[in-house]
Amino acid sequence: MLYTEIPTQRPVTPLLDEIDHPQQLRLLAQSQLPQVADELRQFILYAAGQSGGHFGANLGVIELTVALHYCFNTPHDRLIWDVGHQAYPHKALTGRREQLTTIRAKDGLAAFPAREESIFDTFGVGHSSTAISAGLGMALARRYQQNPCEVVAIIGDGAMTAGMAFEAMNDAVAHQADMMVVLNDNDMSISCSTGGFAKHLAAIWERGESVYVSETGEAYVQPHPKWTYNSRLHCAATEAADNLFKAIGFDYFGPFDGHDVEQLTHVFNALKKRKGPRLIHVYTKKGKGFAPAEADQIKYHAIGKIHAKAAPVSAPKYSDVFGQWLCDQAEQDSRLLAITPAMCEGSGMVQFAKQFPERYFDVAIAEQHAVTLAAGMACEGLKPVVAIYSTFLQRGYDQLIHDVALQNLDVTFGIDRAGLVGEDGPTHAGAYDYAYMRTVPNIVIMAPKDENECRQMLHTAYLYNGPAAVRYPRGHGLGVEIQQQMTAIPLGQAEIVAQFNPQYDDYISVLAFGSRVQAAVEAAEAFAQQHDVAVRVVNMRFVKPLDEKLLAEIADSTALFVTVEEHAIMGGAGSAVSEYLAKAQIVKPIIHLGLEDSFMQQATHGQMLQQAGLDAQGIEKSMQNAWQILHQSILN
Repeated sequence: MLYTEIPTQRPVTPLLDEIDHPQQLRLLAQSQLPQVADELRQFILYAAGQSGGHFGANLGVIELTVALHYCFNTPHDRLIWDVGHQAYPHKALTGRREQLTTIRAKDGLAAFPAREESIFDTFGVGHSSTAISAGLGMALARRYQQNPCEVVAIIGDGAMTAGMAFEAMNDAVAHQADMMVVLNDNDMSISCSTGGFAKHLAAIWERGESVYVSETGEAYVQPHPKWTYNSRLHCAATEAADNLFKAIGFDYFGPFDGHDVEQLTHVFNALKKRKGPRLIHVYTKKGKGFAPAEADQIKYHAIGKIHAKAAPVSAPKYSDVFGQWLCDQAEQDSRLLAITPAMCEGSGMVQFAKQFPERYFDVAIAEQHAVTLAAGMACEGLKPVVAIYSTFLQRGYDQLIHDVALQNLDVTFGIDRAGLVGEDGPTHAGAYDYAYMRTVPNIVIMAPKDENECRQMLHTAYLYNGPAAVRYPRGHGLGVEIQQQMTAIPLGQAEIVAQFNPQYDDYISVLAFGSRVQAAVEAAEAFAQQHDVAVRVVNMRFVKPLDEKLLAEIADSTALFVTVEEHAIMGGAGSAVSEYLAKAQIVKPIIHLGLEDSFMQQATHGQMLQQAGLDAQGIEKSMQNAWQILHQSILN
């Protein structure tokens, strides 16, 4: 059925309610599966409306998920969901149905498959293109243990563009591994799929025939039904001479209608009779069964809670600040080119892509390639800007070092989603970028305290002749006025932004980085009202190079240093401060506030900051404790 509204009341789902384990699904007649799929779709609509979260991808795999759990003996057989944007139906069928409304909330279900959450979640995911590698590892391990099982990796066409997926497929053929790869082809990642691979899949569809499989597992070719395919590329696709998967060495079957649950069960049951690497190509529609999501698949990639009343926000998002700066800087300098690894909308690049289409490069989910592509552009005298999330730049770390920094190439990195990201949890947290970048020679690293400083830092990074990064948080700014005039910030220069009780000689010097500056000011003011001690707050601005001159100047009058950052403490910006003080033989008490040595589970951003002690109250409490300990040691 096609639905037009998200239900606010739990739908009536009599068949689904009887399924708390896939074994109960497998007791049903095959003819009952379409009803299960319809009830599951209604429930996913309801649950996603209650919790918010990923939406379109989950609606698109309802029938596929039902068929997989019906045909395979899970959890003995292994299902590995790539990325995990589409795992809500899987969670609902594996004993977590009534918990699904808690997904992405504090103490609720994780946003993605997580091994600690369920035995059915065979591999923890969140980043793309890992499923085939993990599945191959499982298949080879079970072969070695002489305890075989069916291994099925489910991967989208967007995730298949990453080199890691093809590395795994190449290796699977080398080992003749007994595993299946289900290619869920919906012509989308978060945005529309791009590149030669998307055209190849469209060309396969245009042939008008599918490779079917008989009950005995034999392959044969017949015309496929003329279901509607949503590709924006298929009209321009040329007839493919070969099938890429067959050329690699996989047995290929499909394409099949991914919303025909009974046909899918026939295919999976038949293919269990075959050995070696097999690829099953299914077409699905992102947002299937919900009319608004089918019409606007990008908008409905994820949704918020339908009953939540958002507070009015006048401040722009940091991603929008980046997008506007990108357009403004490009108008001033024709050398600017912009690159994104499949995150146009999330990185705020929609307007740039429209305004400068010849200077915009969406390279699909290929972070390593994005970084080295920028390096190549810089070699030719252009000034590339790479827009990338902190958690995804981790995937291009070798390229950052070897291809950009080692050659001191002029590449600017706009690093979004830095710090804690709330409901998406630890897989998407940008908690390590200071540490993994600041050890690399030649690179400049900046962190803005607000949206205006973000704009000016991006301009500063762009003017710097070498690799430079600006890392900024997810969400909205503070509401400060953004100066349209772009002015470079002096390299490596911090600023004192607040002083309280300056009549006293001894200072607590709070060195705050990026998003924690405002909270540090609030904490310092509250602390100063209760103690006869001076407090200064420094907006450090630069993680590398540090403002060593300012640190040396304030050290004599500082009784206690406090560093604050929305980043892991180990290896972070505070560590850089301690390293400098040790090098300069400046011996002062110092405490580091940041993220402890553990992965923080999902919650709202505010809840996570409170838990980490990085909101204003937490920072003040840490200052109180440190000051008390310091005074006690003096008395003793």
